[in-house]
Amino acid sequence: MINKLWSYLIIIGGIYLIIKGDSSLLNNQILSSGKVAFDMILQMIPIICLWLGVMNIASSSGLILKLTKLLSPFLKRIFPDIPKDSPALGYISSNIVANSFGLGNAATPFGIKAMEEMQKLNKKKDEASRSMITFLVINTCGITIMPTTIISLRMMHESINPTDIVLPCIIVSVLSLFIGLIIDFLFSRR
Repeated sequence: MINKLWSYLIIIGGIYLIIKGDSSLLNNQILSSGKVAFDMILQMIPIICLWLGVMNIASSSGLILKLTKLLSPFLKRIFPDIPKDSPALGYISSNIVANSFGLGNAATPFGIKAMEEMQKLNKKKDEASRSMITFLVINTCGITIMPTTIISLRMMHESINPTDIVLPCIIVSVLSLFIGLIIDFLFSRR
């Protein structure tokens, strides 16, 4: 659905510029946006690699396991249908930790593994379980302590204070997570 929407917007915008007689603007935008995207990727790769390495070291050193145990009491209350010895809880906590440091790229594999483990526990295979929906809410509204991707983008665009975004990100993410969990709880009771 979203692919069709983007396709329509691009086609309509292109046709509009051609009708208006600004086809050179269209060509310039196509060529320059590709260069901008490529430059951004080149500047972001070192940051992504650094944090993926840090998460790999944290996983190998057992730090993720310790954080899992730290998050375990909260996760048991939020995910009552997942057994405490299930690997899903470890993947969920790893995903939460990675997302809290603004590492969506590092969090994605943990999120996929968590969903696979929760699907194994799911009795209705063609429907998302309550735990899967709750995890999706947490993943979407998750707490961001250090938004590294946003900070790096602000640094790339020469922001005077690229870390000024940290406190607003923490406040907004805590509020959205709190509201998301309340709504999830109310819908799960229905």
